[in-house]
Amino acid sequence: MTASTIRRPAAARTRLAAAGAIAVAGALLLTACGDQTEKGGTESSGSAAPLFSKLPKDIQSSKVVKVGSDIAYPPVEFKEGGKTVGIDPDLADAMGKQLGVRFEFQNGTFDTLLTGMRSGRYQIAMSAMTDTKDRQNGVDPESGKKVFEGVDFVDYFNAGVSIYTKKGKTKGIATWEDLCGKKVVVQRGTVAHDLAKGQAKKCGKQKLSIEAFDTDVEAQTRLRAGGADAGASDFPVAAYAVKTSGGGKDFELVGDQVEAAPYGIAVGKKNTELRDALKAALEAVVENGEYDKIMKKWGVEEGATKEIKLNSGS
Repeated sequence: MTASTIRRPAAARTRLAAAGAIAVAGALLLTACGDQTEKGGTESSGSAAPLFSKLPKDIQSSKVVKVGSDIAYPPVEFKEGGKTVGIDPDLADAMGKQLGVRFEFQNGTFDTLLTGMRSGRYQIAMSAMTDTKDRQNGVDPESGKKVFEGVDFVDYFNAGVSIYTKKGKTKGIATWEDLCGKKVVVQRGTVAHDLAKGQAKKCGKQKLSIEAFDTDVEAQTRLRAGGADAGASDFPVAAYAVKTSGGGKDFELVGDQVEAAPYGIAVGKKNTELRDALKAALEAVVENGEYDKIMKKWGVEEGATKEIKLNSGS
């Protein structure tokens, strides 16, 4: 993981689902394919846990926090041996020890997670979700109109976006401008998708073809099969694919990261008690060293933060 981070003026941010899409996706959420509950996780120690008293009464009673997550985004969250694993589940386990509750991950399509929170299906969304002002304010970034009440974020990681190609077949691609006249695969509703759409408008006669998929894994499969010239995704995800796919023989990173921005746990605007409890738990996990151990375990030390902030996205 050696790529540097560069700021770009594009409006989108990492793994950003457009707010407008969130607003109209409610009906789809209730029938989302592949939804399932991961019942593993930290065993609750209840009121004996140091931060248990900070939780809302309903969560103190159930000792469960329901988490909406798109569990197909290695190494952030994914399935391995039937279990949900990754950076987010490990952090949730560590927070669970501080709070005395179990974080129950439920799989859903990424661009419906915030709608799922609004409907009460989930209490939080933890899914490599980027903290942005648009999300905080419930604004559709394309229309500039407010379409829902927005959410608060407890920020815990930083990531940019990277381009990757088949190994040894970069086709001269090193920047977003180099994608003009080529085909790129992305996950639908992400910053990579938004950046690609923005770049396509700049390409003019050298058309940039974009193919978007429900999951990043599907996009990788398409590129691996030779169906595109490049893929784009969050740096940790792209780097993990480069390292693991085909034993490291399938892909390579090209160019630098762009759009560095914080990942945050999304919490409803009115649920300030839960928001503050999560912040306190993450601060404790940073202080006791568990946070650094998790970052090192997954090889994502570059994105580590030393300070847990609220709503620090731009």
